[in-house]
Amino acid sequence: MNKHILLVDDEVTIRELLAQYLTRTGYRITAVGTAQEAEKVFASDPPALVITDLQLEESDGLVMIERMKAKLPNTPVILLTGVLFDPEVIESTISKKVSAYFQKTTPLAQIVKEIRRLIG
Repeated sequence: MNKHILLVDDEVTIRELLAQYLTRTGYRITAVGTAQEAEKVFASDPPALVITDLQLEESDGLVMIERMKAKLPNTPVILLTGVLFDPEVIESTISKKVSAYFQKTTPLAQIVKEIRRLIG
């Protein structure tokens, strides 16, 4: 069975592009646009990995990550965002909450390489 990835991004174009690419790479993808949808999926069909944006339309991606991690602390999370962070912020705050951080301009092959490192 293909490993399940939960993809959370309120930008339809990004969500669809990533979902199609990762599906072709052999993963089972559930793609949603809100934190509420993500939390429902997380509870009913726990993913092997979560890829999420930081700034979701109606919520904060880090808050959502904290709620998910409280339920399944060993589930890796990749933060994929257009927000640029100072390296110190990444080291002191973000790296404690997520397994990896990428900008949305990161090549898809690099993201898949990290997914394979985290879940195979």
